[in-house]
Amino acid sequence: MGRVAAEEAASCLRELLEKEPEINCIFAAAPSQSEFLEELCKQPGIDWTRVNGYHMDEYVGLSLGHEKSFNHFLSESIFNKVPFKSANLIDGSRPVEEETARYGQLLRNAPTHVTFMGIGENGHIAFNDPPVADFEDKEVIKKVKLDLVCRQQQVHDKCFDTLDEVPEYALTVTVPRLMASQYIFCIVPSDKKHDATVAALTGPVSTACPASILRRTDNVRMYIDKACAGNLAK
Repeated sequence: MGRVAAEEAASCLRELLEKEPEINCIFAAAPSQSEFLEELCKQPGIDWTRVNGYHMDEYVGLSLGHEKSFNHFLSESIFNKVPFKSANLIDGSRPVEEETARYGQLLRNAPTHVTFMGIGENGHIAFNDPPVADFEDKEVIKKVKLDLVCRQQQVHDKCFDTLDEVPEYALTVTVPRLMASQYIFCIVPSDKKHDATVAALTGPVSTACPASILRRTDNVRMYIDKACAGNLAK
């Protein structure tokens, strides 16, 4: 699945680069994206020197390069593997107001061509968990309190050993800013994501399942594996 998603994403990037002098992409940092990112780095014909990379969320309190940070994950998974024009990292250790202002302005100055994301066990996109997701949010990036299901997922994903180690707060790009992307590739493996995926695809479009907002646009491609799909086709 990751390879197929990467091949189609690469085709999209190549087409955009034929028309644009440079493009801007937002990436998700999660183990669910690892296969996709590994395969994307292998794809031929992408002029990465004309691609600016961004990411969609980061834990408050974790500095640049911290081994548990999302900026570290993406640096190791893609930003340091191919020659981006720029890799723009969220620094969770900076004062929140300063960092949200800084990164928000970066994104305002760089309309997003492609966003690569997943769906959380609670239906979140980025760290827009159900209690804090806002489909009409006026902010570009904001501080949020992570809900319990989200924090437990970080333990399930083996990002942290215990729940107590998982930060309680994070910075996240907001739902409207993610949805403003020209193209969205949503990669969702694992049976742990089955219920959230079913809710996103068949339930009400509401912040109870933030990923349901993806149904309001026709620029989304979703990739799910058999474990995630379950009996969805029925």
